[in-house]
Amino acid sequence: MKRLAFLIALALVAVVVWRIAYRPAPPADVFLGYVEGEILYIGPYETERVASLAVSAGAQVKKGDPLFTMSTTLLDRARDEASARIAQLEAQVENVQAAMNRPEQIAVLQAGLERAEAALQLSRSDYDRQRKLYAEGHVAKAALDRAEMARARDEASVKEARRQVEASRMASRSQEIEAAEANLKQARAQLDAMNIRVKRQSVVAPAEGVVQDVFFRPGEIVTAGQPVIALLPPENRKVRFFVSEPELPKISLGERMRITCDGCVDNLYGRVSFIASRQEYTPPVIFSDKERAKLVFKAEARLEGAARALPLGMPVAVAPAPESTESAQ
Repeated sequence: MKRLAFLIALALVAVVVWRIAYRPAPPADVFLGYVEGEILYIGPYETERVASLAVSAGAQVKKGDPLFTMSTTLLDRARDEASARIAQLEAQVENVQAAMNRPEQIAVLQAGLERAEAALQLSRSDYDRQRKLYAEGHVAKAALDRAEMARARDEASVKEARRQVEASRMASRSQEIEAAEANLKQARAQLDAMNIRVKRQSVVAPAEGVVQDVFFRPGEIVTAGQPVIALLPPENRKVRFFVSEPELPKISLGERMRITCDGCVDNLYGRVSFIASRQEYTPPVIFSDKERAKLVFKAEARLEGAARALPLGMPVAVAPAPESTESAQ
């Protein structure tokens, strides 16, 4: 009984070995490969803590859809400080640009000028009178000198008061205005940069695609550029296949290829986008039936239409598409 079981097991092993060794090889113009994707790894612009996630693995997103948000506590405080500085500098610019920004003070100076002019009229009249009296010999020379000095004093007072009024009505010097405006421009630029930094903390999808993976969760700290989301756009899916040296002349860049796989629908196509310039050994993930070609050339074809739905890692067979099929598309 044991001998019979042993013979049966030996026969099954022989059948399996025979099927593997003598299975019919695929046609010469059919190349084996698998589906691959160029994944976009999306991370924050600055080191911060993840505040919230808007997607999960497997989610379909459109361009511009929110993906995740980073904390903005420190940036918000810096932005408030920049806003307060702008308000301060705007007040300074307005102050130096205004030609008559203090009407009450100007009115006081104007009243002082009028008082000085009235005093000057009085001192002139007194001088004229003292001069006549001195000429007639009714007053001493000292009285005339005092009247002359009072007149000169009042004339100087009028000049001073007039210049004060004129200065109060003049704008500040152009250098001061330019410096104040430059400081204000710099502060506004800093606020704009701060607003951009805050806006960038809410990261959106750069393209339509499927979220392949989420690497961090809310509360975790992520460094700048470290990926939080892995996104795969449909146009980034491709088929990587390998062509033996004798078959290499049968394909060319831009050529349309037909793609087939187990359980897949018909009419799946891609277009050759890359052909390696150097040969390589057959990679272990490609199992040729009889290992006929030890050296192969790597090639890639961008998926088109329904073929973009193929999952990553799916083994496929690639063959040149018939001309009639290509022209019909």
